[in-house]
Amino acid sequence: MAIAQQGVTILGATGSIGRSTLDVVARHPDRFRVVALTANRQVERLAEQCSQFHPDYAVVADAEYAQQLTDLLHTASPATEVLVGVEGLEQVSADSSVHQVMAAIVGAAGLRPTLAAVRAGKRVLLANKESLVMTGALFMQEVEASGAELLPIDSEHNAIFQCLPQQAPLGAIPPGVEKILLTGSGGPFRTLPVEALAGVTPAEAVAHPNWSMGRKISVDSATMMNKGLEFIEACWLFGATADQIQVVIHPESVIHSMVQYSDGSVLAQMGNPDMRTPIAHAMGWPERMNSGVADLDLYQWAQLRFEPPDYDRYPCLELAIEAMRQGGSATTVLNAANEVAVDAFLDGRIGYMMIPAMIEACLKQATTTEIVTIEQVISIDQETRHAANEWINHAEHH
Repeated sequence: MAIAQQGVTILGATGSIGRSTLDVVARHPDRFRVVALTANRQVERLAEQCSQFHPDYAVVADAEYAQQLTDLLHTASPATEVLVGVEGLEQVSADSSVHQVMAAIVGAAGLRPTLAAVRAGKRVLLANKESLVMTGALFMQEVEASGAELLPIDSEHNAIFQCLPQQAPLGAIPPGVEKILLTGSGGPFRTLPVEALAGVTPAEAVAHPNWSMGRKISVDSATMMNKGLEFIEACWLFGATADQIQVVIHPESVIHSMVQYSDGSVLAQMGNPDMRTPIAHAMGWPERMNSGVADLDLYQWAQLRFEPPDYDRYPCLELAIEAMRQGGSATTVLNAANEVAVDAFLDGRIGYMMIPAMIEACLKQATTTEIVTIEQVISIDQETRHAANEWINHAEHH
């Protein structure tokens, strides 16, 4: 029997995850229909995507971009309605004709639309790890209350999900699971002498050896804050404590993560480093479908290496694990401080090793409170950004 077409909203359609998602959608036109595409500022790329997929809606950051997009769509996709800002994002996340929402907006900006999709009970494909890092337990409670289906898209969390018992619900670690082994490539500076890290440039930091990603995520990968955020996300997604997750440096990025069981078994999920694999897995789940990714050639990977992380080299990773142990608003502060620090580094305002220094200063300065509302999360996020910017201004003038 034919599968009814599912409506899909892609939050962050012009980024690397969004583009990979559209690639998967294009391979299965019988299964998926694009209802909405959103972008921040990349109006021309969004217009091209609209002319190919003809969504009902396209959303951009503000009125000026909306006007540009409307002009471009006049001939390319005249039936597409242009919406603006957070309200537009929330509308297309909760729209009744949408079954699946790919949450791929980077950073805190993705929180409200991702929550709108959760509250509307959608299948939420979570690529925006920050929304879970910022809100933790609150986010998981919303998922449970609405009956939304949460499926992880980060290659690591998707790998863990694939290695856990098939019917295991998210949010509670299944019996018999001893440890989650979260792998990370170690980024471009894995072998650089630690004393040379202070002189690293933004151009060097965004050149990732294995994955093609946006600038912010590439810097996070170099500092291993990305792994720190994933560590926090894994604790919430899988109901694990900080002691049940171990970070393993795996330079080849072929094993995406592993799960260790109490009988001594370790299950690993392997594949070429291509985000279309976890995207297709989550979109088709529980079925498997073609993702367009080449088969893994095991002979090519004759050797796979595993190393413990060195916190002198990756202080951001240690800060993230510490924030998770501290709990409450510490992870909200960590995320906001990191976003400001990475921006400042990419703008050439602070040095590479000032990223962890600034995050640590913000964590020390903040009081940890229990998170009970989304408004509180947003206010802590804003306070932290203010404090972080003050720190940078001070650093620049001394």
